[in-house]
Amino acid sequence: MILCFDIGGSRIKAATASGGSLTRLGDSPTPTQDFAALTAAIAGFVEGRAPKAVAISICGVVDPETDRLRVANIPCADGRRLGPELQAALGLPVLILNDADCFALAEAAQGAGQGHRTVFGIILGTGVGGGLVIDGRPLQGPGGYAGEWGHGPVARTQVDGVTLPEFPCGCGLTGCLDAICSARGIERLHLVLHGAGERSETILADWLAGDPLSDRTVRVWRAILAPPLAMILNTVGASIVPVGGGLSNVPALIATLDEAVRSMILRRTDGPIIVPALCRIEPGLIGAAAAAEVVFG
Repeated sequence: MILCFDIGGSRIKAATASGGSLTRLGDSPTPTQDFAALTAAIAGFVEGRAPKAVAISICGVVDPETDRLRVANIPCADGRRLGPELQAALGLPVLILNDADCFALAEAAQGAGQGHRTVFGIILGTGVGGGLVIDGRPLQGPGGYAGEWGHGPVARTQVDGVTLPEFPCGCGLTGCLDAICSARGIERLHLVLHGAGERSETILADWLAGDPLSDRTVRVWRAILAPPLAMILNTVGASIVPVGGGLSNVPALIATLDEAVRSMILRRTDGPIIVPALCRIEPGLIGAAAAAEVVFG
């Protein structure tokens, strides 16, 4: 039995995994400022159980060379060797994974990526991110960064006859897809194009209803996002791209992105490649469990 955790900035979710079955154990608040309290919260779920290992999905990146975690919304864990420190405290093997990698693993194991060797799971929501899974294993590059296609100064600034600003990104660069194609990015785009401040939910609802202003916003959004995504698919050879995050709740938006990307890639296929994710509930726990099965057996 594996004890799995999904640690976010507000809650710690826990479950046990055995034989492909996941059993929820509940959740508790995340002590973001107190590392001892964070360790105690995790240890509380271990008490009375005898797991063979612990697997954790967290919204951060672990450097595979140093085991140090970079996580913005849990300051007490930022810069710490979370895996080794928890292993010493719990007396159990501990596996730490990025939450986007866990999402991609969940889709590869139980979602839209089943039966596909190469799965590129992407997040289109508060940010733009992703994880790449090949033969059931997540790809982890130098520094622990792989699949982070939302960052890099690649966003087009000349689209549909309008000049767009190179929006600054939280990573410190400008012109990232994360800054212009996330949910907040669509709002920035709509404001630049039309001078109207609207929530992304409103913009997309209006687009579905045939509003011409929102239609232009979505067309420009797609024109910025589709070419980099097509190039990534040509590079890594992913045969399926499950999409999670808030924007994936609008299937028509994912379908129009899929149509654009399939027209730009070298592979020709009539079937969809970019599809809404199927693991809508607890992908972090599912992905952590899938990774643990590979690592610990």
